[in-house]
Amino acid sequence: MNVRAHAALTLAPVIRGEESLQHSFDAAVMQVEERDRGLFHELVYGVLRHYEWLDARFRVLVSKKLKNKDTDIAMLVLLGIYQLEYMRVPDHAALSETVNAVKVLKKHWAKGLINATLRNFGRKRDELERDLETTLEAKHCLPWWLLSQLKQDWPDTPAWQDIADAIKHKPPVTLRNNALRQSRDELVAVLRSNDIESRACAWSPQGITLESNSDINRVEGLRTGLVSVQDEAAQLAAPLLELSDGMKVLDACAAPGGKTCHILESANNLNVSAVEFDPERAKQIEANLERQNLNADIHVGDATNLSAWWDGQPFDRILLDAPCSAAGVIRRHPDIKRLRRESDLAKLARTQAELLRALWSTLAPGGILVYATCSILKCENEIVVGEFLAEHSDAEHIDLDVSWGHARPYGRQLMPQINGHDGFYYAKLKKR
Repeated sequence: MNVRAHAALTLAPVIRGEESLQHSFDAAVMQVEERDRGLFHELVYGVLRHYEWLDARFRVLVSKKLKNKDTDIAMLVLLGIYQLEYMRVPDHAALSETVNAVKVLKKHWAKGLINATLRNFGRKRDELERDLETTLEAKHCLPWWLLSQLKQDWPDTPAWQDIADAIKHKPPVTLRNNALRQSRDELVAVLRSNDIESRACAWSPQGITLESNSDINRVEGLRTGLVSVQDEAAQLAAPLLELSDGMKVLDACAAPGGKTCHILESANNLNVSAVEFDPERAKQIEANLERQNLNADIHVGDATNLSAWWDGQPFDRILLDAPCSAAGVIRRHPDIKRLRRESDLAKLARTQAELLRALWSTLAPGGILVYATCSILKCENEIVVGEFLAEHSDAEHIDLDVSWGHARPYGRQLMPQINGHDGFYYAKLKKR
């Protein structure tokens, strides 16, 4: 299949809000010839990362209102503009290949529309840049509600403009070395011997970031469990738990299981339970554990329904990686911009508070709970923790003695960094 046509068909239901990209991408990319899969990934993710910028130009250039069933044609136009503006594809190739994609879609009437629109974009590129430069959604490639929240939460340092800029950049590929089987220096040496350049992460002692994302296909240790793909910010969770041999540990909302595995790599003879609501995502935990030859008790269900999965024995440590807006990882999951709504934030905050209250009762006296989200919004992070502490006299907030992130009244906030870690939040609570 024409890779651009396939990209348009993959994007259309996401833009219409009918499904997430995660739901369809893995199956979609397997339908593309192997030599074209890198291009397919770049096209789909690139259009979503820059959607607001591209859509602003589409609305000026295309006066005809397309029907909902022709969203695939609109996506072809956006794919063409994206190639012309952001990719090193020669202009003539981007134009001809995108126009030819209408044959695969069997919408020959759109050939002239796409051809004229892309040629018009080439002629008016500078003019459009001037006219649309004051449109904040297009400039920062974020929906207005999220921009407004960033401006409200982070007016100064870190400035919301810097956060928005980092969100639209392509993220790096970061690996977590399995410390049970090799040192990070040994991993770097192996990578170098295979002409794979990398650099040690600044904050995670097991983290390594690849200089070229394409090199991930040549990292052999992924299949054998020597390394795992995991962002540096996510790698900071396990060390905060202060794990010791033989502890009973809960990883709540655990999918896809990267943190579960990291916990098991951090001490000996740990008794780890992983709870996940989504049965399909729970299978990812199983796959990760099997790949790394690790064992944990996996429970599928609602973490707040304690009677369905808890044996009544208190946990020494709990990691609550709470469901959230995922605003800190939009660059990895750019469809979030199309699927999330401002109204979701209040619902998520209620869910986060309910999880905290329920799981707190399973924590042993003297035990530690680490609350984490991949969000950069205060309403899901420090506000949730602050309200919980006000309600629970037996909960003590522990300041994080670390250099990463930004100190908040409760916990620390990491912001997404260009060519660095994602946005993440951590707070540490101890049971008196």
